[in-house]
Amino acid sequence: MDEYITKILSFIALFTMLQHYLPPQLHDMLMLWYKSLNAYFNPPAYELDVPEFKDNSGVSSKDLYDSVQQYLASLEGIAVRQTAFRAKNSCSVCFSPANDEDVEDFFQGVRLRWKHTAESVQNDIYYERRSFTLILPKTDKRFLSDYINHITRRAEDFSRENKELALYTNTLEALYGEGWTGVPFKHSSTLATMALDPSLKDKILMDLDRFKQGKELYKRIGRSWKRGYLLYGPPGTGKSSLIAAIANHRKYDVYDLELTRVKNNMQLRALLTQTKEKSVIVIEDIDCSLQLTDRVSRASHTDEEDEKRSSNVTLSGMLNFTDGLWSCCGEERIIVFTTNHKDMLDPALLRSGRMDMKILLSFCTFPQFKSLASNYLQIDDHTLFPVVEEKIRSGAEMTPAEIIEILMNKMYHPDEALGDLISALDAKKSERDASLTSQSALCEGEGGSCCSLIFLSSMTRK
Repeated sequence: MDEYITKILSFIALFTMLQHYLPPQLHDMLMLWYKSLNAYFNPPAYELDVPEFKDNSGVSSKDLYDSVQQYLASLEGIAVRQTAFRAKNSCSVCFSPANDEDVEDFFQGVRLRWKHTAESVQNDIYYERRSFTLILPKTDKRFLSDYINHITRRAEDFSRENKELALYTNTLEALYGEGWTGVPFKHSSTLATMALDPSLKDKILMDLDRFKQGKELYKRIGRSWKRGYLLYGPPGTGKSSLIAAIANHRKYDVYDLELTRVKNNMQLRALLTQTKEKSVIVIEDIDCSLQLTDRVSRASHTDEEDEKRSSNVTLSGMLNFTDGLWSCCGEERIIVFTTNHKDMLDPALLRSGRMDMKILLSFCTFPQFKSLASNYLQIDDHTLFPVVEEKIRSGAEMTPAEIIEILMNKMYHPDEALGDLISALDAKKSERDASLTSQSALCEGEGGSCCSLIFLSSMTRK
């Protein structure tokens, strides 16, 4: 390769010496060839500036600058000199090129170069004018548009991965633009460590990942980019932990909506429209937060009775945000309802399209127990595991929270922890059998009219 370059350079030197002696036609032809050859080996460099501010006043921030900064921080290649920075709401320190440093990038087979510059400016006030400069070999607008979109998406993903999550609760000032107050959200629950039935865990993960990629799909089918989950089951089965795991998996902020503090539908709309995109909106214990389960009886309430209640939020007001006109206010939201008593909810709340997934979190199964034993006792197998499995399969019902309490008391003594758990399972089984026997005797005393109900209830628990 070096030999060819040497010959070309020698020819160019010879051409420069002889160009005064060549005929005009040959001279013009060789000059055209020379320019083409020079452009091939030394392509012109075009520059695109991305300033930190839109003007020289230093007031109006430009989002694209922040996106480029985070994008460059996500690249594998780094500059010799770097500047450490912490993006807004970030939980980690990132690094970008320092002043006059270059970073190389490739996109669609094109080699690109970014340079960071910082210039001191003295007007009425002293400030530093910073900008990123993109140096590229062509100025195709479509290429630039695709590249900028690529930068924005990559920066959003990078920002989300390093985001410090927040947990918000509603205040009483919803109508004045200050309806939420927040604290850092540092719940450690994850879908990887949470004790869930493996098939249920896979189903939830698949749904969340599909939802992440669903922007174009939701737009094409004409639906708001949101997802509705109903978590139901006995207390202590992990509903709140699952919400935290979903938020950590998707890197979403959590808005815990306390309905009893919301006065009416207008305040509810104001609160929900103040929530940010990429968030989980949680309404726990929906069956007892408000009187939303009986629309007929609510219609018969007098004005005096309405005034006595702390909240006048209606079921229709709630549903209007889940899938009505107000559901389009914001994108990429997951709305989660929880209840201990699914059968007490109004059927309108459970209708298809409002609750996309109905997730039953019930008593602990043996696969869930094994996950808990791995987390708390740090064991994957034990001679007492078959005994625990037999107790659970025979109908001993304990919630994950009850089992966790036993395991934590003997975390460093697995034999004792499992022995205590087996005793607790025996007690639960005896208690359940005694309850069924008592109910059966009561039914027999009443002519057996409710025996079928007891049988169905027993089958449901299993």
